[in-house]
Amino acid sequence: MNKYEQLKLENQLCFPLYVCSKEIIRKYKPFLSKINLTYTQYLVMMVLWENDKINLKTLGEKLFLDSGTLTPVLIKLEQKGYVKRQKNKIDERNLIVEITKNGSLLKEQAKNIPKSLSQCIPISNEDAYNLYIILNKILKNINKEKDTSLID
Repeated sequence: MNKYEQLKLENQLCFPLYVCSKEIIRKYKPFLSKINLTYTQYLVMMVLWENDKINLKTLGEKLFLDSGTLTPVLIKLEQKGYVKRQKNKIDERNLIVEITKNGSLLKEQAKNIPKSLSQCIPISNEDAYNLYIILNKILKNINKEKDTSLID
């Protein structure tokens, strides 16, 4: 066996994960452009559609994003009128992100995006579910100090 076999691109798990992620996000673009959101903005809005109000730190943990990445996204969403940011009245170090009425209304426009996207990905529902389970196992093991499960 070649001592550099492990360095071949075809032997890397990270490469197909990276390319699949990139290509799936690209497939989202036409659906998200109809509602004037980027993929990262869409992720933030999905969290806010579940939680009308959330602490910035908790939002970052849910999305695996730091505040330096989230802040410009939130500023754009605030400019679009979908969220408002405010300091916690009890502890001003904590920033609270809250969905606005317009942000809540956007949920109706976005409701068919997951179904539309699933039709663009050539994988069975069973395989998609199994992949979801496997990816969550990877996330849990990469970040053992946190509960990163996306499944209840």
